[in-house]
Amino acid sequence: MKNTKTTRNSKTPPPAQPLNFVVVGAGMAGVACARTLVQAGHRVTLLEKSRAFGGRMATRSTAFGGFDHGAQYFTVRDPRFETALRSNATQVVRPWSASTVRVLDEFGHVLASAPPPTEPHFVASPGMNALVTLWAEPLLRPDLHGHLSATTYLETRVTQIERDALHPDQWQVRTEDNAEGLRVLGGFDRVVLAIPHPQAHDLLRASGLGPELRKALAPVHVGPCWTLMVAYPQAMQPGLPHLGPQWNAARSTHHRISWLARESSKPGREPVERWTIQASPAWSAKHLEDDGERVKAKMLKGFAEITGIRATPSHAVVHRWRFAQTQTPLGQSHLLDAKLGIGLCGDWCLGHRVEDAFVSGLELALAMA
Repeated sequence: MKNTKTTRNSKTPPPAQPLNFVVVGAGMAGVACARTLVQAGHRVTLLEKSRAFGGRMATRSTAFGGFDHGAQYFTVRDPRFETALRSNATQVVRPWSASTVRVLDEFGHVLASAPPPTEPHFVASPGMNALVTLWAEPLLRPDLHGHLSATTYLETRVTQIERDALHPDQWQVRTEDNAEGLRVLGGFDRVVLAIPHPQAHDLLRASGLGPELRKALAPVHVGPCWTLMVAYPQAMQPGLPHLGPQWNAARSTHHRISWLARESSKPGREPVERWTIQASPAWSAKHLEDDGERVKAKMLKGFAEITGIRATPSHAVVHRWRFAQTQTPLGQSHLLDAKLGIGLCGDWCLGHRVEDAFVSGLELALAMA
């Protein structure tokens, strides 16, 4: 179990009664929530089942370069998100302008198009996970005074929430990981679930908790997404023409593919020709349990039909996101059972944008702190 301790900023005055929080999930919502709580002077334990921060703001590293196989870019509409980016994230945020494209099939039907953006689009550099990783740094290092107020466990899955065995008015969580196996962490005043809503629902149900919270999740629907990542290092050989289309990204009306982007067009990326291709939620749901090789073959065929790239890639892998794009959001920034001291947040509360996740985590932290 990876365990790193840190403290709150010494410039932030401590609250009258610091609380002990456990935050489950270290994507954008979880990290935004944890940072806000620590800045307010509370103690936080952050638990994440993956080996890194980011959630769907993920970057897959390969020998050919990185792939943003989750969120592709982000916009900035909420002034609080803009303030946070300007104050401590300018070193990793870069504007990205995808060239305009309109692709027609042999019958003149539009296969893919990307109209000029009506608002700026941004990416994190060198990969999309860089922004969440940067904002998680205060949760990974001690301050000058060494006052511990945050602990982070990566590669740690929470299996149950229950009342603390020694202090019944507090909470404890049961966890499991490859290094230390089963473990119980306790002494928590509040619990935050910053994870996909079906996972939050199942964890609450398995723990026998929050029937009203679970009921409130019923209208939310988040679609899955199969993602294909391909690389063509042969395109960099001297004398060879440019591989594929002259555009860098497009939304597609193809029956399989909904989005495709040339990774090497994003600022701060490696120059090897690489594409990330994402299937539509409907097609992904229909083929959710298909074999990965079968999915890869079908998506490669769709990619070739859209781009005209029929060369065999040197690298081609697929990744399945079971919970990717919000189809029906909750309609409010978070859920909170104040009596239980359990709150839920995530982009699914407001939509599917990166800033939706940030706002959700921020507002839940403010409500609970």
